[in-house]
Amino acid sequence: MFYLLYGSMSQRGVWQLQKLVVSYCNWGGSSRGIRAFMESELPSFKEANPQLEVVTELNRGQHPYLKGLYKNKNERVVSVMNMTPEDVLLCATRLRNSLGRKVVKLKTRHVTKHPSVQGTWTTDMKI
Repeated sequence: MFYLLYGSMSQRGVWQLQKLVVSYCNWGGSSRGIRAFMESELPSFKEANPQLEVVTELNRGQHPYLKGLYKNKNERVVSVMNMTPEDVLLCATRLRNSLGRKVVKLKTRHVTKHPSVQGTWTTDMKI
């Protein structure tokens, strides 16, 4: 739990997450976990992360989500529908720890500047 609240993932000593938006519904059953998170875990999360601006917004009739706004103008939205408060805390911590870059899918599993003409080396011996 200590690492979740106080872990250090930053780029060159600067936290990349600027703002965390917590969106929830005060009536819907899918927001039950995030409402419990706001009562129990959110105050300690704010204290542990003074560099982070945390905003809560009420969206009636909508499923809950966490939105992270980063310094490089990117944003990530994570649905926290029907999650427990501990799972919501884990999602918020992952948003805080990520750098906000877009996910790039690799074309191959083997990445190199000089690809082999003979193929990728494997431990399987083929006779």
